[in-house]
Amino acid sequence: MARQERAIRTRRTIVEAAGAVFDEHGYAASTIAMVLERAEVTKGALYFHFPSKESLAQAVLDEQLSLGAVPPHPCKLQEIVDMTFVFGQRLRTNSLLKGSVRLTVDQCAPPGVDHTGPFRQWSEHLLAMLQQARDQGELLPTVKPPDTADLLVGAFAGVQLMSRALHGREDLEHRISVMWAHLLPSIAVPGLLIGLDSRPDRGARVLASVESGELVGAEA
Repeated sequence: MARQERAIRTRRTIVEAAGAVFDEHGYAASTIAMVLERAEVTKGALYFHFPSKESLAQAVLDEQLSLGAVPPHPCKLQEIVDMTFVFGQRLRTNSLLKGSVRLTVDQCAPPGVDHTGPFRQWSEHLLAMLQQARDQGELLPTVKPPDTADLLVGAFAGVQLMSRALHGREDLEHRISVMWAHLLPSIAVPGLLIGLDSRPDRGARVLASVESGELVGAEA
């Protein structure tokens, strides 16, 4: 059991180090030696878990969806909004997430690294949540959940890439808030719209509530 736990910790250390390296250098310029130096593990330990740079990049990509997790909310649209703000908040500080996002749009990675995975996973996850929102009467009757899920994924990807390029993500929360101000009126029923919280500091408040064990309501 102790050996298994140590192996899990070592793997996590390697993945987090790889995320930081891929974020800083991109796929093509990153090397196994850089990851070894950052992780402070032996070559044997790394290759025990990851036989190639491609497999290491795939592991970093596969972490993306879990890093956007938020506490469940009774209002599914608010939960979706919270996911974007929390993802944006973590994207400012979490090297693994930053590396995963860079790999998602890195055209230099080889065909063996599945760039489409995060996009598909986010669309599928949002589709399921939008269907729940529809069943709860939160959506306008004109909303088609599959199309809306893809639109939200694409819009958020563009917003965060633009924020990174122009301001190093310093204004990401503001840009996410502006995105929702334009999108929510075409998605949510009017009676729900006024209660949805898409203020720029939403992500910080949700994360603070996770640490304290309390749920931040849409009206908080």
